[in-house]
Amino acid sequence: MRFAVRYYTKTGNTERLARAIADELGVEALPITEPVTESTDILFLGNSYYAFNIDPEVRKFVGSLDKDKVGKIVNFGSAAMLNSTWKKVKAEADKVGISMDDKEFHCKGEFKMLHKGRPDENDLRDAAAFARQFRPD
Repeated sequence: MRFAVRYYTKTGNTERLARAIADELGVEALPITEPVTESTDILFLGNSYYAFNIDPEVRKFVGSLDKDKVGKIVNFGSAAMLNSTWKKVKAEADKVGISMDDKEFHCKGEFKMLHKGRPDENDLRDAAAFARQFRPD
């Protein structure tokens, strides 16, 4: 199984989750400014809500993906207020013909005075455990 991890973050929270996932899978966590050039079975894509939507850079990144190189997207992220970005990312993935896994990982993220210290060590452990379920035995 071939994995790739890409993330978009403004605060560093999603990057921390990306690194925990990538470490578990034995790959490097890279920002979405790094295109997916290698053939990958599962792309773990980290993102969050900004102004009640996914960032335009995330939409642009998903739109740039090659369906012949990316088998499936697994969504993950953190946010202070809103939860899942899955539906927003899926809408973009559908446009390029890439499927989304139904499973995703989400946790609270620190923003200003909300959720101080999150994602914390427990969140990072949970993110790694989430990624582990995609590894073949």
